[in-house]
Amino acid sequence: MQTFEPTEPTNKTDNLVLKVAVTGPFLTALDYLDCDGLVHDEAPESLIGRRVRIPFRNKSQVALVVAVAQAEYELDKTKPIEEWLDREPIVSARDLAFLQWVADYYHAPIGEVISTALPKRIRAGEPAELQGADTWRVTQLGREKLLDIPARAKAQIALAQAFLQAPQPLTVQDCKAMTSSWRKILNQWLDEQFLQALPGSCWQEPLAKAGAHHPLNQQQKDAVSAVTDKLDSGGFASYLLQGITGSGKTEVYLAMTEFALQQGKQVLILVPEIGLTPQMIGRFSSYLQTPIALLHSGMNDTQRHCAWHSVRTGEVSVLLGTRSAVFAPFRNLGLCIIDEEHDASYKQQDGVRYSARDILVRRAHQQQVPVVLGSATPSLESLFNVQQQRYRLLKLTERAGVAKPPQIRLIDIRGEKIQEGVGAKLKAAMQRHLDNGKQVLLFLNRRGFAPVLMCHDCGWQAHCPSCDANMTLHQGAHHQYLQCHHCGEQMAQPPECPGCGGKELHTMGQGTERLEESIREWFADKAVLRIDRDSTRLKGKMAELTAQAHSGEADILIGTQMLAKGHHFPKVTLVGMIDIDQGLFSCDYRATERMAQLLLQVAGRAGRAEDAGEVLVQTHHPQHPLLLKLIKDGYSGFAGAALQERNEAQLPPYRFQCLVRAEAHNPQDALDFLHSLKAGLELQWQSLQDDGQDYLEFWGPVSAPMLRRQGRFRYQLMLSSASRQKLHQLLNIMQPHIYKSPLARKVRWSLDIDPQDMY
Repeated sequence: MQTFEPTEPTNKTDNLVLKVAVTGPFLTALDYLDCDGLVHDEAPESLIGRRVRIPFRNKSQVALVVAVAQAEYELDKTKPIEEWLDREPIVSARDLAFLQWVADYYHAPIGEVISTALPKRIRAGEPAELQGADTWRVTQLGREKLLDIPARAKAQIALAQAFLQAPQPLTVQDCKAMTSSWRKILNQWLDEQFLQALPGSCWQEPLAKAGAHHPLNQQQKDAVSAVTDKLDSGGFASYLLQGITGSGKTEVYLAMTEFALQQGKQVLILVPEIGLTPQMIGRFSSYLQTPIALLHSGMNDTQRHCAWHSVRTGEVSVLLGTRSAVFAPFRNLGLCIIDEEHDASYKQQDGVRYSARDILVRRAHQQQVPVVLGSATPSLESLFNVQQQRYRLLKLTERAGVAKPPQIRLIDIRGEKIQEGVGAKLKAAMQRHLDNGKQVLLFLNRRGFAPVLMCHDCGWQAHCPSCDANMTLHQGAHHQYLQCHHCGEQMAQPPECPGCGGKELHTMGQGTERLEESIREWFADKAVLRIDRDSTRLKGKMAELTAQAHSGEADILIGTQMLAKGHHFPKVTLVGMIDIDQGLFSCDYRATERMAQLLLQVAGRAGRAEDAGEVLVQTHHPQHPLLLKLIKDGYSGFAGAALQERNEAQLPPYRFQCLVRAEAHNPQDALDFLHSLKAGLELQWQSLQDDGQDYLEFWGPVSAPMLRRQGRFRYQLMLSSASRQKLHQLLNIMQPHIYKSPLARKVRWSLDIDPQDMY
């Protein structure tokens, strides 16, 4: 009989495992085994940041390796990955550390954060590299031969001059601009070796025509110098650039960006809305004469992949985008700029609820580069950071050129007969400015025709079947329809009252469509242009309409907050603001701050050229203290009073908040979940009070301001603390219990750190 010598048991804890970030509700990365033995053949840091394909719940999924670790358990049931998708990391260790900080601060699964940061094609496992179309440059032989083209060959001469004068290889678009027969000529020159083909960048947008560099005034120069000095010395610094509307903040951004590019650095510029990108891209491209990559939700998957790849490889040095661009993987980031830093659109309202403004400051600190936050009406949080000396304040108090700030006046409309929202004084002022050949802008932050459709006989109103809200009446191209602006549900306008069968269905309130209809009747000889989400729905429509407004083709502009910021309409001398009182009385404590910001942003569209501007604000509350403070002392005076109120009420930025939301088809399920969570948090909080200080307050659970939305009942619990550290410590302890709670499976829930919207 054969015998075997006993062997020592294998110590499987010596095995290395891959920590893989998977999209889903996983607080930590999942463990997988390597399939190719790379964990033993290559340095661990060379594996981190690569994508792998893994078996997950009976299907394959793409995930990212975030760590390589020693296993502390038996690996019998641990699955191996299926394959490696990358030969080198596509996410650097520095960027991965930033994403992990985002996950930790916002208490979001790391897989969800990584999924938010990567383009869809990368998440799907497609190659990270993206090759563009060929480009061509002239050879040394071509520089000699292309000078001897016969004078009658005008198409060849035009194309030859373009190649001889171009500082960089020409693209298809460049050649097309010269002659329609470019392809035949180009192929001939390639055969004769007059040209050389080069693999081009995937980002090949043509440069705008070079524009004039406007001279900077002293305040602008001082602001630029403060940042460029820091770029010279190196390191992190945060600046709040507070410049009144029309003071030339964009010119300051351009000068700062130009300096960073001269140092060989890359620049990230965030803007709040897609609508601002066409004019911004034009100004930056014409000024800098360098490719500018774009990144926003209006682009297709290939375009987003290209922008991501271009900045990652350093092919493009300037990226301009909306909030998601904050995650772009720069090769050599040197400067961060965020325009209109106060704008609420920088806060993500679903999924990973990050603030692009806040995490941009964190990213700049991590990479030790300057960050500039610009606004005419800075957020109270940023002004508080100036007080705490975390930010350095740079001020622009004068309009660029000869333009002067507009005069703002309140119009008391109490007791006055109002026609379609427009009072007699505003209507007379419109006529006066139009007679002088100027443009008028009317601001109404409510799209559609009318917010309420009501039966005159029984009082029935058109309510959304899924939300606690009225449906707005819209004027379609061929018919009227009702739409809920909260869930998007649409239905045809009923021919009669569904409640009583009555035929008298009346509209109540004004929307931009109804205002446009009335203005066209009153000023029949004037061209009227409406700019809101409905009129700019088609691709390129926003750029087209704003170009018409800028050129002066339209006499009267009507719009929502899409017109409030960033636009330059030199012929607008009168701005009329209709129905702004809703911002004075709201359950959201941020409403007055946003009302003040919106009022001054819209007012800033008036008088941006040689002619003086006038702003008329219709209100039923002309004696409101904050409104008077804003008109009399400007935004700085208003902000000082608002900060004092926040301090007395112990609200942000003097406290730190987390809003726990829960929604369910059964309202009791949402309430039970929040009450259970509150009980656990209160119990755990007692163990954290080591110094006897009461750092934490619980508000709720209470119903959301709109209880029912999309068929679900919504409730919320607010945590407010004087200590950011204690608040996050508590959430770190409780978060695993939330995921394991059987009540959590019955509801949709979310944690919103530093919430910006109570709705």
